[in-house]
Amino acid sequence: MQIHPIDNVEVNIENGHKFALSDIRKGESVIKYGFPIGVATEDIKKGDHVHTHNVKTGLGELLTYTYAPHFNDPAKETEIPTFMGYRRPDGKVGIRNDIWIINTVGCVNKTAERIATATGSLCLPHPFGCSQLGGDQEITQKTLRGLVNHPNAGGVLVLGLGCENNHIALFKEVLGEYNPDRVKFLNAQDVEDEHAEGIRLVEELKAYAATFKREPIPVSELKVGLKCGGSDGYSGITANPLVGRFSDKLIACGGTSVLTEVPEMFGAETLLMDRCESREVFDKTVLLINNFKEYFTRHNQVIYENPSPGNKAGGITTLEEKSLGCVQKGGSSRVVDVLDYGDFLEKPGLNLLNGPGNDMVAVTNLTAAGAHIILFTTGRGTPLGAPVPTIKLATNSALAKKKAGWIDFDAGRLLSGTSMDELTEDLFRYVISVAEGEETKNEKNGYREISIFKDGVTL
Repeated sequence: MQIHPIDNVEVNIENGHKFALSDIRKGESVIKYGFPIGVATEDIKKGDHVHTHNVKTGLGELLTYTYAPHFNDPAKETEIPTFMGYRRPDGKVGIRNDIWIINTVGCVNKTAERIATATGSLCLPHPFGCSQLGGDQEITQKTLRGLVNHPNAGGVLVLGLGCENNHIALFKEVLGEYNPDRVKFLNAQDVEDEHAEGIRLVEELKAYAATFKREPIPVSELKVGLKCGGSDGYSGITANPLVGRFSDKLIACGGTSVLTEVPEMFGAETLLMDRCESREVFDKTVLLINNFKEYFTRHNQVIYENPSPGNKAGGITTLEEKSLGCVQKGGSSRVVDVLDYGDFLEKPGLNLLNGPGNDMVAVTNLTAAGAHIILFTTGRGTPLGAPVPTIKLATNSALAKKKAGWIDFDAGRLLSGTSMDELTEDLFRYVISVAEGEETKNEKNGYREISIFKDGVTL
């Protein structure tokens, strides 16, 4: 399969790997998706396998960018569908009515787990909240704030130990205004039996959550996170473009999507910059990219230390190739805002979110930003799930069949005759059904994890 008319490689449909469409001389660019994905390290003959043995990255370090806006916005939908969701007193919308236990510190992870097991609530363990300094503690607090405020939770128990840096009194300052019927606090050191007290508080929260009933909500209020993990050579051909079409359709209905994985924008960042709706958003996007490159160099790491071994086995050769596939999840809509760790989604449209490509950190960031659902494309497969419903889209039908216990949606049907339009409608309908309560595989399996970004000193 030749993806773009100017490509000098084609993709083998059987395994996702690339083969030369013509002779490529040493030093010449290898072209896929209509863009360079690397440089030939030796002469490549027509028909040769094109991969890590004969191609290297062409990425450099910090770059200077020029704002050259170009928009291809999808047409606005005239009829906005609805889904049955939960309207909260502050006007926010949830698609689940769970009880979450959020720890201020990792020392009470097992306590949270015991309370969750006894009550049927959801605990989200993590190792942080103490012995952190400066920006690390701030990111931890802002991420936990986003989880506490997430409208998918009908009630939240904030569980602390009592002596941690991120103690409850300090965390309340970061949290700001909250509804005391919805959010309860417990310091384990303050009570004789923290297990019994935790159960009592969760039962109060369950009673409060039970007062909410599903009601019709316009899909314009839906916020969807976009993520890929375990990518392969099909990712930029099937699942990621499909998610991009979904994102455009959601935005055309007035909804919101958010793209993260900043290192997997390297080499494709100008495609996003050209779609920034203003110079201000463009400048924020440049900082997003260059600040993350500086994070790499600050730790004496090259910016192109990517793709992973699994990506390479699946046919991805360089970071440029991975990025050009990755950003397709953002569709063609204009970029309306750029968010940092702990920021909330406020503007309808396509947003960019600071953070690494690491799967667990990324889904945590997306959840904390307010995503109701995460669309997670994968070519290699993963059971990972966020606290919110995490829809796994297989890039190929073989994976969807092999790992049916992980995969929710088969985007590989694009390779066997199903049209992009038909599959987009299928995915849109499925997302609506998930928003209305249909459980994803990660929910059925109980796979809901968080991990908080760390870049500093631990005491």
